[in-house]
Amino acid sequence: MTATRLLTTPCNAQSTAAEVVAGIDLGGRRAIVTGGSSGIGIETARALASAGAEVTLAVRNQEAGERAAEDIIGATGNRQVVVAPLDLADPLSVAEFVAAWSGPLHVLVNNAGVMATPLMRTPAGWELQFATNHLGHFALANGLERALSAADDARVVSVSSSAHLQSPVVFDDIHFRSRAYDPWLAYGQSKTANVLFAVEATKRWGGDGVTVNALMPGAIPTALQRYVTDEELDRLRAELGAADYAWKSPQQGAATSVLLATSPLLAGVGGRYFEDCNEAGPHQPGTMTGVAAYALDPEAAARLWQVSVDTLAS
Repeated sequence: MTATRLLTTPCNAQSTAAEVVAGIDLGGRRAIVTGGSSGIGIETARALASAGAEVTLAVRNQEAGERAAEDIIGATGNRQVVVAPLDLADPLSVAEFVAAWSGPLHVLVNNAGVMATPLMRTPAGWELQFATNHLGHFALANGLERALSAADDARVVSVSSSAHLQSPVVFDDIHFRSRAYDPWLAYGQSKTANVLFAVEATKRWGGDGVTVNALMPGAIPTALQRYVTDEELDRLRAELGAADYAWKSPQQGAATSVLLATSPLLAGVGGRYFEDCNEAGPHQPGTMTGVAAYALDPEAAARLWQVSVDTLAS
């Protein structure tokens, strides 16, 4: 854990994104939300737009994105909501998105993801969950780093999960070329990578006014669980000693993302992991809360950064 005192806020597990952003003026600020067409992504985008931000929904499905934009505009009255195509598993798509962006960027919410999929690989041979959840967002954030540095108090929000407790990044075989594939271990290491990215990115970019934090949004019934049955989720929670884990609404699930993106309490704060709108303490065995020490390990974070650069260059 960090040597600093854990950061606490007046918000909690029941807080909604709308409550978190109430009273905050984001006029003149620009935000990108990946996966902004559904689930906690659309609720994150809705909250940012309600506070006056210009919001870009970066989505795979353009039609779904357009419907989400219309929904957000109708709900908030903010017409500065646009849609742009982005497939995080395709480096060319990420590069095209980055090339099309101009001007400063104040908030990047790396929200999109896939969970517990059967073994699938990208054309480059990368395991799909690691490629989508980490490598795509890593390439996106690095490609937009100059735009972030050009903004005032720029923030990157890295949506992780308590599933990071399932696995560190297994550097010897990230893409399951030798070890037997397990969808939860693959998902877990991709979510650990999301936290490690926040640690190293803040170290590298903090001097330019760019901070990065990671979070656990909570258990929210969304399309993210398309590959997972209710029985499988119940089994996993029981295995981890958290069978009574409470579900959140999408509006509650988006709250911590919005907090990290907007709260004055987070100014200059980076490289940390939050849950229920507060910084998490160390993981306690038998629970699904807290952050694993390996997810905040600066050596692992630096190693992952270089591995990611090399992978994307290959």
